[in-house]
Amino acid sequence: MVGASEDRMEKQDRLARVRREFDGTPLVLTSHEAVSWYLEGVRTHVSLAGPPVVAVRVEQGGDVLYIADNEVDRMIAEELLPEDAARIVRVPWWIPPAVAAAEDVGVSVLESVSAPESVSESVSESQAAPQLRAARARLLPAETARYRSLGRETAGALTDVLGRVGPEQTERAAAAVIAAELVARGIDPLVLLVSGSARVAYRHPLPTAGLLGDRAMVVVCGRRDGLIANATRWVGAPIDEEPILGVERAFLDASAPGARLDDVFAAGRAAYARFGFDADEWQRHHQGGPTGYAGRDPRATASTTDLLVENQAFAWNPTAPGVKVEDTMLRTATGWEVLTVDERWPSADYDGLRRPVTRTFGA
Repeated sequence: MVGASEDRMEKQDRLARVRREFDGTPLVLTSHEAVSWYLEGVRTHVSLAGPPVVAVRVEQGGDVLYIADNEVDRMIAEELLPEDAARIVRVPWWIPPAVAAAEDVGVSVLESVSAPESVSESVSESQAAPQLRAARARLLPAETARYRSLGRETAGALTDVLGRVGPEQTERAAAAVIAAELVARGIDPLVLLVSGSARVAYRHPLPTAGLLGDRAMVVVCGRRDGLIANATRWVGAPIDEEPILGVERAFLDASAPGARLDDVFAAGRAAYARFGFDADEWQRHHQGGPTGYAGRDPRATASTTDLLVENQAFAWNPTAPGVKVEDTMLRTATGWEVLTVDERWPSADYDGLRRPVTRTFGA
């Protein structure tokens, strides 16, 4: 990966600063988002619903990777940077890599049939969660390039598929084709939602055998290189989308470097009433927040106080019955860059930013 080694050096510095907050204690990375971020987008899963097959112990003497023994050879050949291959502990299948990394044990101990008793102090992800989110927040050059590519291809897949669907197709048929287009591009569909006209009131519409009808919504969260692109698109009968775009703009305008996430959340939720929605509409669905190696990192609420930074990615998704807008965007020094963009999709200018609008069937 171009630039990956340079990015890694910066990430090592960031985690060294986190460790100093804990008196230099080793830090153990065990989640998909943390491990994939640190190891430059490696695929940490076998089952999308399962835990990572690799954990990382970050300490003064260097990083140690604890990898499930039956995954090591593949990861060395296909996933890891060359410098990572020299510091691996092979973990038997009966011990989770996260346990092995936390215990800081070697191969001889790992040959035990059960997990060993604790032999070394370490800091867990849960103990350092805010610090790790802050470490991930500002995207570096190589990962920004990967995110731009992912965003374009995710948006392109939606354009390709939704130009071919019609009101007579089922939600599941549309979902199947979208999934195929994403997988063909090396993108894992972590979330794939489709609602036809009979189900647009649902905020998380898992696909059914129902027809798309005269208006349909598609939501995808696709992961590649550890990064997640989030996007929503509508097809069918057009409606007035300016009010929901106004709410989104309130979130965007408040999402400035140095702002606190709970203050941004307050500014966005207050916009619902200003644009003609029920003032409590924000209570009926989450509003999104920062994104990157997690779908929301974290999901914004009144109690999330993370400080926002430059070159941070966001996916705000204001929604009301029958309307929603969502894209993955990068907040740069000069403003907003939409990552999930395809120029073929119809759009409208809203306050200086091109935003997607409903695409008619067959257009």
